[in-house]
Amino acid sequence: MASNIPAKRKQPADSKNQSNDSKRAAKRVKTSQARSILTQASEKALNKNGDLDVSTFIKAREYEIKAMESSMGSSKKSSSTRAFQQVPKDLRRRTASHNVKKVPKRLRARAAKEMKDDNTPTVSSRRRNPTPHMRLRLETAKRLETISKRIQAKREKAFNAKHSLRGPDVAEKASAISKPPKVHKNVLASPEKQSSKYRRREVHKSWLPTHIWHAKRAHMPEPKSPLWRFAIPLSPTAKVHRPTHRAGSLRGCVAWDTSYQSTILVRGVQASLLGVLRALGVDETVLGGKKGSKWRRGTRSWSGWIRERDGDKSSIAEVQIIWCVEDTKPHDGAPAQKHKEKRQFFLRVHPSAFLQVWTEVLKVTKIQKPSPDVEDLRFQVGSIDITGPGSTEALVGILMPKLQTGADPSENLEDLWSQLGALTNPSALPPSALLSFNFHDPRLFHPPRTVKSTNIGYSEHEFLTMLASWSPDTTASPSALFSHAARYAASRLPSQKAINRRKGAALPGNHLLPLPTDPSIPILLIASRAPSLNMQGTWSLLIPWKCVLPVWHSLMHYPISTGGEPRFGGLQEKRQILFEQGQAWFPGDFHGTRAGWQWEVIEREKRKKAWEKRPKSKRVSWDAVDLGDGRKGEIGNGWACDWERLFEGPRPQETELISQNDPSKPPPAPAPQAAPVPPIPHATASELPKAPTLPRRPPLNISHVSSALLGTLTSVPSHCLASIHITLLHRGTPTTCARIYSLPVDAALRKKWLSLFSSLRSSASTQIKSSRSKTSIGDTAVPSHVSDLPSDAPAHIKRQALARALLNGPVSANAEDYPSCPAEEDLIGFVTTGNFDLGMGRSAAVGNIAIARVLKLVDASENMASGTAGDSMSRKGKNLLRWLKPDDRICVVRNAGQRVARLARWEFI
Repeated sequence: MASNIPAKRKQPADSKNQSNDSKRAAKRVKTSQARSILTQASEKALNKNGDLDVSTFIKAREYEIKAMESSMGSSKKSSSTRAFQQVPKDLRRRTASHNVKKVPKRLRARAAKEMKDDNTPTVSSRRRNPTPHMRLRLETAKRLETISKRIQAKREKAFNAKHSLRGPDVAEKASAISKPPKVHKNVLASPEKQSSKYRRREVHKSWLPTHIWHAKRAHMPEPKSPLWRFAIPLSPTAKVHRPTHRAGSLRGCVAWDTSYQSTILVRGVQASLLGVLRALGVDETVLGGKKGSKWRRGTRSWSGWIRERDGDKSSIAEVQIIWCVEDTKPHDGAPAQKHKEKRQFFLRVHPSAFLQVWTEVLKVTKIQKPSPDVEDLRFQVGSIDITGPGSTEALVGILMPKLQTGADPSENLEDLWSQLGALTNPSALPPSALLSFNFHDPRLFHPPRTVKSTNIGYSEHEFLTMLASWSPDTTASPSALFSHAARYAASRLPSQKAINRRKGAALPGNHLLPLPTDPSIPILLIASRAPSLNMQGTWSLLIPWKCVLPVWHSLMHYPISTGGEPRFGGLQEKRQILFEQGQAWFPGDFHGTRAGWQWEVIEREKRKKAWEKRPKSKRVSWDAVDLGDGRKGEIGNGWACDWERLFEGPRPQETELISQNDPSKPPPAPAPQAAPVPPIPHATASELPKAPTLPRRPPLNISHVSSALLGTLTSVPSHCLASIHITLLHRGTPTTCARIYSLPVDAALRKKWLSLFSSLRSSASTQIKSSRSKTSIGDTAVPSHVSDLPSDAPAHIKRQALARALLNGPVSANAEDYPSCPAEEDLIGFVTTGNFDLGMGRSAAVGNIAIARVLKLVDASENMASGTAGDSMSRKGKNLLRWLKPDDRICVVRNAGQRVARLARWEFI
């Protein structure tokens, strides 16, 4: 055993190691010199006659004392750290900071003293002497700026001369300028033009309202390769995987700027609007039954899948629909009956599927009589998502409701909103609850102050009574966010300079008092629940596009009562939170949709390029992967979720390779070849389309079916995919593109996997029951189910049975009797997201499976067990989800390029 351990050896003497050694030697010399104290021999204080020279002796001792003090100071400095190094991890930089202003305030005095002692000059980029080349660039820029100002002044003078406001129509023209722009119906919206300073940076994409804030703190996509034509933050620059888990579930909160979510407004007669939703595939029980009465009234939101109207009615995406509360009050002297004829709702969808949904909505509105109007509000309505125990407290601390003039005091939500400050989980609210009100500009109350739960003044009983009654269901009023004029008025906020002038005139430490001229900001708050009650819900804020940034700044500076401030997340953190909640992320986990297939094609190209970039000696050889039982070669492309291989079987060249690796098996019949799917290249600056285009359909008529729809089906198409959540039963961590197998149809191999499953189950139950149900036998705690021994068995026999159950665990993956990977015929799907779940404390995954293939394999295994012949249609007419037994949901997961497979269990999402 010991002979197999390689002997330790020193690192080769290369240049890098030599440089490290020289640095260490220099460090040792420096430390030694700093700790050495210079002394002077006492003999030098004696004169020629041997008498003591007092003055010389005193000078020598003085020299030694000064040397000792100097050595003490230098030794302390040599082993200490500088002020700019004493900062948190997320603020550390690779180089030193030689500017006192760039270190925290508590360290500036120390940093200034250290720089003074070291004679280090303070470096500022504005005062640094420019180099000759930089001086030329600065002079050129100054001349260009002067020329630009002259041209701009000439243009303004010409414009003022042409559009002079002098004359009797001054008031009329001034009021015309303040009017909201014209509403464009049934036409795609364009983003507002930025100033000339940033216009060239938005050629290929659109910025979110908080883009500049995120660009300094997060990783952003490549400028010429945006995500869905938006510059969406990918992930913070700091390491935030574990902090995000803690903030999203234990303490604090996580917020995202989700203004990239597309919003569509549909306005018309209620009968026509219901016809539009019915054509998009919304469930009839929600449209007309009691189940959706609160949603149709506008006090709840609804989330679900919509489908295409024509063709195979394939699923498009999961959308969120919010009705505007019906206003029964008369307006401008008109009778109430005429006013409530028209209604409207928001339809929110992921930007990857926006164009497909927009096209489908326009198609179905044209067949309605009267035809509803459709508006694109992508750049008028922004949104923020926030989750975590401190999410409600943070929102209550920054959003100050504003009572509308002439409004009924009983409909005021200020008391209810302040009472929610003690809420630690939005899931405690009614499902999909809506809150609509207007709030003041959060910059007036910046910096925000912590909401004290003791100041709320409500008992726990009153709090629970409030949640049970939920007064907004009866007192809700129409939201101003549905009004184009209200959104435009809220977007015309006062400048930050004006806010600063008002703060300068106010008393120190006091917040500003809102003025009657300050615009009110409309908001829609949506509380969504997590799949499990012990998980955190999410708040979604819908506000005007230009009001997102002020709210975001206040939210990021709110001091949470449990400590710290809200964290921000990117796209990766959004996927992480959904993954820990057992949910799938659109579009990456839905390969049966157009948007999901486009995402998969782009991602597989990235994985392929990363694989080709590695040298041959350090990358996986897909043809040499050992699958056990004499089989070699990965199933399909290892860098892809190869649905073409799953549905069509091996390609001709792969068939020859399989027959060579396993000559005992005849090659399978070649399947009809489909047209190859070309990869989607990254568009260059000149090739980028000016308008978005529809993503291509998945090949082979692949479609997605939701779990809600699957529960009502009695048969499914052959190429239908469903999303599942996978939990590994033992070890291993699945990764993207891992292969999902059902239990093998082969009887011998199936028996091995079932034996492993029973050993895993007995081992897990032994550990659980040994800590809960204990039977005292001497000094040993024995589970009641360890063995089938008689009750009067000796104690030492029961101890042996206990030790056997605890020590003889499941078979190791490296053991010879570990079951091999199932065959390709048992392949049912692929993993789309896999990782270690910090919430569960074990590995998990999200994937897609072919439903028809699962049902066929379950039928085949049952027929083999019973010895009868049958087909997959034997259960036609029965609910597909009900006759699937728990053991039918056991699967085997194997990472691409690896030999070892792991047992797992899957559930529909």
